[in-house]
Amino acid sequence: MSNVYPLSLRWEGTTTDYATGEHSRAAVASAPGKPDLAVSAAGPYGGDDTRWNPEDLLGASLATCHMLTFLSLARKVRLDVRGYVDDVQVVLGTEDRVTRVTEIRLAPTIRVAPGTDAAKVREMFEKAHKYCFIGLSLTSAVRMEPRIEEVAAGE
Repeated sequence: MSNVYPLSLRWEGTTTDYATGEHSRAAVASAPGKPDLAVSAAGPYGGDDTRWNPEDLLGASLATCHMLTFLSLARKVRLDVRGYVDDVQVVLGTEDRVTRVTEIRLAPTIRVAPGTDAAKVREMFEKAHKYCFIGLSLTSAVRMEPRIEEVAAGE
């Protein structure tokens, strides 16, 4: 069984402004029933840093998939997770004269109920990487650095 997720990407402009040698890199991504998303190249590549760029979107895709997989696993083994805030970093580098995403760092703070087994939380976080289909689709290194915090009683 395959699931298909259609989207469209819309760009307008001209690539023939030879006087300046520039062209717009701003576009709009759309998907049925969802708000449009303003996208562009990253600033160093002539883009607009106020818009989401491919590096941002790749990092967000991996982080979201990993979080959702982790939460599902945590629920399955009855861990009481109360919060999850990820600090994601996408590293763009050049290898063999080819620019590519070389590493994505996931460093969430995972908040858990008092008395929760931190080792089991870490185990489920690492196990999530084996089941996250976005992570399984990447060739980039994924560095995982979770921090686990117990919430105060009553939170």
